[in-house]
Amino acid sequence: MSKHFFDFEDGDFAHSISENMAIDSDGDLLMRMGDNMAMDLDSGELHIISGWSNDEDEN
Repeated sequence: MSKHFFDFEDGDFAHSISENMAIDSDGDLLMRMGDNMAMDLDSGELHIISGWSNDEDEN
């Protein structure tokens, strides 16, 4: 199931495409670093996000 979250750094919405990868509304790929942090794979910058919990954490 896809998860949606907000990227506070660039104001984009994003949704997960796998357990640790997401794509934002600009087409940028993000890699999950934690529940509230993702790394932009193009620039290498860390982004603060609204929340992207791991499925294993929800049990």
